[in-house]
Amino acid sequence: MVTDDQFYMQLCLNEAWRYQALTYPNPPVGALIRDKHGDILSIAAHKQAGEAHAELNACIDAVIKLGDTQIKTLSSATKQHTYLCQKYQNYFQGCTIYVTLEPCMHHGSTPPCSLLIQTLGFSEVIIGALDPNPQAQGGKEYLLSFDIQTKSGILQQSCEKLIYPFLKWQQNKNFVFFKLAKHQNGTITGKHVSSLESRELMHQIRTKIDLLVIGGNTVREDKPTLDCRLVNTQKAPDVLIITSKDDINRDIPLFHVTGRNIYIANDFTLLKNYKHIMIEGGEGMFIKSKNIVDFYLFFTSPKVKSGKTIQSNANLKSLHCFKNSFDTIEWFENTL
Repeated sequence: MVTDDQFYMQLCLNEAWRYQALTYPNPPVGALIRDKHGDILSIAAHKQAGEAHAELNACIDAVIKLGDTQIKTLSSATKQHTYLCQKYQNYFQGCTIYVTLEPCMHHGSTPPCSLLIQTLGFSEVIIGALDPNPQAQGGKEYLLSFDIQTKSGILQQSCEKLIYPFLKWQQNKNFVFFKLAKHQNGTITGKHVSSLESRELMHQIRTKIDLLVIGGNTVREDKPTLDCRLVNTQKAPDVLIITSKDDINRDIPLFHVTGRNIYIANDFTLLKNYKHIMIEGGEGMFIKSKNIVDFYLFFTSPKVKSGKTIQSNANLKSLHCFKNSFDTIEWFENTL
């Protein structure tokens, strides 16, 4: 039986997974606020490293829902945090906040979320996973010291799996995920398999990765640029082209994006120099990279088209699935 706490924590997880790979090296985190009547005031997530944490975003959305639009004019998370603490001290008495990861207890790019929760007067805090980061942990104990009802371990395994890329970063290990766009019937043929909305998301993710790995055949046939133009930025990741023969045309747009390094090799040795890595490709790259991939990210179009499919065995465990206005987006764990 799913308890109320599990139900609301799952809503937090659903929101946080939408920002997987976008918050790196920070962990994706989701938060939800219920008022004293049990109604949901807000559901929010941490969206990008250096910006507002999930708890702060949830509080901002809650006060906007209550009619306060002034907070939207503030230019930084620190200013928003200060504004809330000054204007809404003890305002949230009787309210509960759910958060997938223990509220932080350190001054980083933003002030501590635990301090925010305590100042605003929340009566209860429900936590998914405790923070494994020694610099940030301690929020639960801090809140308990103010007699705020606090408990943890709600959907703990799911909350810990959400932050797996962050855990690898903490261990100074790289995180590798494989991105694949396919039609409903599994075919991968075509220049633009997924929708513009999905391609914009992928360009956002490219701004966060260090290295993009692609097969030589894909470069020869598609002549991709592999930049981030759909989100209006010049930033682009370094590129590793895996091929057994170096006959790649250096005149294609891929080689003329400023600020990137391009490598050509016949193995994955170079990956040891990078932390946040995405692999793209077809069947050959899917098979070749199976032993080094942590997660898979599939974009599935509702269209059915004839063409090539990937013919390979793989043991994948679904982690989360959501939809945008056109495609289904699903994260999988590679269980080998």
